[in-house]
Amino acid sequence: MPLQFQLRSLSSHCSSFLISKHSFNLLTLHLRRSMAATTNSAEPMISPSNTRVGWIGTGVMGRSMCSHLIKAGYTLTVFNRTLSKVQPLLDMGAHLAHSPQAVASQSDVVFSIVGYPSDVRAVLLDPSSGALAGLRSGGVLVDMTTSEPSLASEISSSADAKGCAAIDAPVSGGDLGARNGTLAIFAGGDESVVNRLNPLFTLLGKVNYMGGPGRGQFAKLANQITIASTMVGLVEGMVYAHKAGLDVALFLKAISTGAAGSKSLDLYAARILKRDFEPGFFVNHFVKDLGICLKECQNMSLALPGLALAQQLYLSLKAHGEGNLGTQALILALERLNNVSLESSVHSSAPAS
Repeated sequence: MPLQFQLRSLSSHCSSFLISKHSFNLLTLHLRRSMAATTNSAEPMISPSNTRVGWIGTGVMGRSMCSHLIKAGYTLTVFNRTLSKVQPLLDMGAHLAHSPQAVASQSDVVFSIVGYPSDVRAVLLDPSSGALAGLRSGGVLVDMTTSEPSLASEISSSADAKGCAAIDAPVSGGDLGARNGTLAIFAGGDESVVNRLNPLFTLLGKVNYMGGPGRGQFAKLANQITIASTMVGLVEGMVYAHKAGLDVALFLKAISTGAAGSKSLDLYAARILKRDFEPGFFVNHFVKDLGICLKECQNMSLALPGLALAQQLYLSLKAHGEGNLGTQALILALERLNNVSLESSVHSSAPAS
C-alpha cells in the first residue's frame, strides 16, 4: 500500500486506538524508514555480473590492483599512456581504450591512479577526453591518486552536477600491498557510495571511511607525513649502527620486534641492505606528496619541522637524478651527508662463498 494511504488509514484509526500524537509520529517515522530500507535493499550489490569496471593508470600500483579485479571476474577496460604497461593486463583479458573518456563510456565504475594532481585533472575533468565526459548518469569515479583535497572536492561537485558520484580513495601499502591485495584505502565522499563499492574495495585491501569529499586525501597526506619521519628515523638508525661497527642486518633483526619496529622497517630494510632501490613508490611521487602536505600545512598555519626536513632530504635525491628510485633510496642521501656507505658493511657481513 502506498505510504500516503497507510498514513491516512493510520490517522483515521488513531482515536479508536487512543494513539497519542507522539506515538503517531513515531509510527510515521517507522513507516518511512521501512520504505527507505526496502528501496535501498532493492539496489543490487556490485558484482561481476552487473558492474563494468574501468581503470586509468596501470603503473607499479595500478597493474597489480587491476589484476585482482580481473581474477575476480570483472570486465575491465583500461587506459594508460605507456602501452607496454597495459599489455600484461590485456593478456589477462582486459580491454584497451584509447582515452579516459572511452574508458568511462564502457564502465559503471572508473578507478584512476596516476602521478600528479595535474594528471588527475586531465584524466577526469578534461571536457573532451576526461572520464567524467564519458560517464553515464549514476556512474562513479574513484580516484586513488594521492592528490590535493581541494581537487577531490572539485571532482565530487562536478560529478554531482552530472548525476554521478566521485570518491577520493588514495591508498597506502606500496607495491607489496598492491600485489597482495592488502592496501589501506582512505575513502572520502558519500558514505553510502563507499559502502556500495565495498565488493570492489575488498579485492584491493581494507577501506577506511574518513568523511566527506577530500577527507580521504587529508588522511593519506597525514599518512605520508608519518611515513616520511619514520623513513628518516630508519635510515639514520642504520647509518648510526654502521658507523658504530654493528652488523646492520643483525641490528635490524634485533629492533624489528621492539618499539622501533615499523611497517617501513618490514618493507624496506632488507631492500636497503641489498641495495635494491627498485620503486615500490617513486621518490618523485613522494616529493610531490610531501610538497602537497607542506602546502596544506601553510594553509592551516601549521609547523611540522620533521615533514620539512624529510621533504628536503628526498628533494636532494631528485636533485641527484634519483627521482625514479624507490623511497628506500633515502639511505643514499644520509650516506652522502656522512661520507659513508652501508654497501661495504653488507659485503663484509656476507658469508664467504
